Amino acid sequence: MNPIDQLRAARPAHLDTPLDPATRTAELTHAMAGPRQRRRRSVRLPVWGLGLGGAAAAATAVAVLVAGSPAPRAPSVALPSPTFPAFSARTVLLAAAERAERAPAASGDWWHTVGVRRTLFQAVDGDYTVMDRQRIESWTPSATGKDQWSRTQTLGAEPVDRAAWERAGSPREIVVKVDRKKPLPLSVEPGKVDVGHAPLVDGDKVFWLGRNVTMDDLRGLPSSPDGLKAWLLRSYKGHDTESDRPMGSDKWLFAVTVGLVMDMPVTPRVRGAAFRMLADLDTIKVTPDVADAEGRRGTAVALDGERLIIDEAAGVPLAQESPRSSYVVLESTWTDTPPSR
Repeated sequence: MNPIDQLRAARPAHLDTPLDPATRTAELTHAMAGPRQRRRRSVRLPVWGLGLGGAAAAATAVAVLVAGSPAPRAPSVALPSPTFPAFSARTVLLAAAERAERAPAASGDWWHTVGVRRTLFQAVDGDYTVMDRQRIESWTPSATGKDQWSRTQTLGAEPVDRAAWERAGSPREIVVKVDRKKPLPLSVEPGKVDVGHAPLVDGDKVFWLGRNVTMDDLRGLPSSPDGLKAWLLRSYKGHDTESDRPMGSDKWLFAVTVGLVMDMPVTPRVRGAAFRMLADLDTIKVTPDVADAEGRRGTAVALDGERLIIDEAAGVPLAQESPRSSYVVLESTWTDTPPSR
């Protein structure tokens, strides 16, 4: 079992019951054809990470029976299964773009996000994997002169293989291996809430988008796919986003754009342009009907082990996953309510 499957194995099994691909396609077609409701921009989705850390470095249709109508009978003879068009990354991303662009624009004093990061580690004593969970809440000011605030809490480590954990003595504190660092002790109990704040980097930088950017930079992003791609690639230097390791432009663009659509308070048109830009990348692969770490179902678009799970019928991202971690955003919205301290 690979690490990302181990991450999913920590959820109840019923959350991973797959839908029939034909049903999934039919639902998407029905949802896209239905009426579009305008609603307040308050989505429940995932984030790449805290905005300050980065600066320093759906409405899916559900088939229901009409009340009082008789249940359909199974045919007495076998009938051929209907055929539906195959999913493609382009189809999924263009559907998400169309929905994203129809969301109402919003603004506020603070960009507020709530998310949960899950990370897999290997226990030092005993051959088993541990999933560490951390809740992260952040407030990023829309204007300069204010600090960025965060509230973080460790939710407790969970052994993916409880039998192996029990054979190791069911330790309440599990020491895990960390690459090139000292072993790290993880408690199975939730930790206290840690409240912190810090000035914006350089006084005005709020996120990392190939380079440190301001709120004004985000407000001025191009709203066309070609324009947005050209804007982002001006920061591409041939290596990955966090080191000097060589990285191709498609993978780099995918990584940066995932952060944009999940993490940042861009306009609906810019978010739609980002989805359309990704749709033009030939290297992206698609997997329909997957569940994120919270059990929400969507479609995954992936490139070289990194993947974005989206609800294409609602036009919102659901999760970001890498081989050993997952991040889901539970809330992402503008608010005038100041940070709770």
